[in-house]
Amino acid sequence: MTQEADGLDSLVRKRVRALRAAHGWSLDDLAARCHLSASTLSRIETGHRRIALDQLTAIARALGTSLDQLVETASDDVVSQPVHDQARGLTLWTLRHEPGVTVARMRLTGPPPEGPSALKAHPGREWFTVLSGTVVLLLGDRRLRVEAGQAAEFPTMLPHAVGAFGGPADMLGIFDREARRSHLATGARER
Repeated sequence: MTQEADGLDSLVRKRVRALRAAHGWSLDDLAARCHLSASTLSRIETGHRRIALDQLTAIARALGTSLDQLVETASDDVVSQPVHDQARGLTLWTLRHEPGVTVARMRLTGPPPEGPSALKAHPGREWFTVLSGTVVLLLGDRRLRVEAGQAAEFPTMLPHAVGAFGGPADMLGIFDREARRSHLATGARER
């Protein structure tokens, strides 16, 4: 007899199977890692057996995930809408499951600001990729050129600034709460 395919139960079963497949493991491989029999795992995946909490905990651990992630319900809000700031050339997306983290697309039109007072420093890390053009990254005493298709990641305690080189450049950056406050706050210089 097959267990009822309620939403969460069915989703958990599909996740177990998908994670096992993503690892490239057979039922026997997963069984050895979570100390269950392959036939028990098969019946769990196909809905022919109820999933006990202790089994689910062992399966999650073996698959390298948490019980919370394994039973998390699917979110209906998959598509997010950006916020556009035309005046500053910014498009922002907030990541729902990473509080304080923002993804920003920026159009840089001028060179980076010059002088020690123009460089910013704050706790955290920043990552960006150049979508088009060339970006100049001032990082401490270094001046780096980041071309389209390349990315840069650095600790933000190093004084830093960015700007365009040889014409407009578009970049996509990921900023934590401190970086967003420092670089993307209202009235901040185009970044």
